[in-house]
Amino acid sequence: MDIAERLQEELECRVAFTIPIFGGIPVPESCVMTWGIMAVVVIASILLVRKLKTVPTGSQCLLETAISWMNNFFLGTLGEKGKKYIPFLETLLIYIGISNIVGIFGLRPPTKDLGVTATLALFAIVLIQICGIRERTFKGWLHSFAEPMPLMLPMNILELVIKPLSLCMRLFGNVLGAFVVMELLKAVVPVGVPVAFSFYFDIFDGCIQAYVFVFLTSLFMAEAIGEED
Repeated sequence: MDIAERLQEELECRVAFTIPIFGGIPVPESCVMTWGIMAVVVIASILLVRKLKTVPTGSQCLLETAISWMNNFFLGTLGEKGKKYIPFLETLLIYIGISNIVGIFGLRPPTKDLGVTATLALFAIVLIQICGIRERTFKGWLHSFAEPMPLMLPMNILELVIKPLSLCMRLFGNVLGAFVVMELLKAVVPVGVPVAFSFYFDIFDGCIQAYVFVFLTSLFMAEAIGEED
């Protein structure tokens, strides 16, 4: 099978199973993978916080370090007004990060499904607009489309489409691009080198893409929250 055929196969929406109601409801493989990641995150969360100590040691130190880093990072971007939205951003970061690195275990990352990345981007942008309405009031949110001058109204409205599209295609494109590079490496150097690059694309690059997606989301959110005049 050549690279073009492999790429076409990767772009196809794979069906894991079909629910036998209403004529059959197909459940995509990416959906099943998402359920699995959700289960792992929930179970890990329960296990990691079962026996917390006043003086942290071992895994608790790592957990508190990671949580503190995320809290400080998002707080620095959003400020005190956006503090209530930090748990959502942290959950999004964890989900996308795990989704991108599951490939190292021979599983198909959910983020290789355009439907998943599009849904994540759409959900993020909808939440951003809700944040703007909650923090600025509906009137203030509408007024923001005319900032910094009324002439910018068409462009600001167009951003409602551009922002989710850019988030979606950036994440999907990078994950799919990593697959193409790996297939080219396997064709040129079948043994040895692809393994090292697999670790890079599945772990390092996967985490970077999760970071970029959530960082941009937090920037858009900070912009939507703004400061009232």
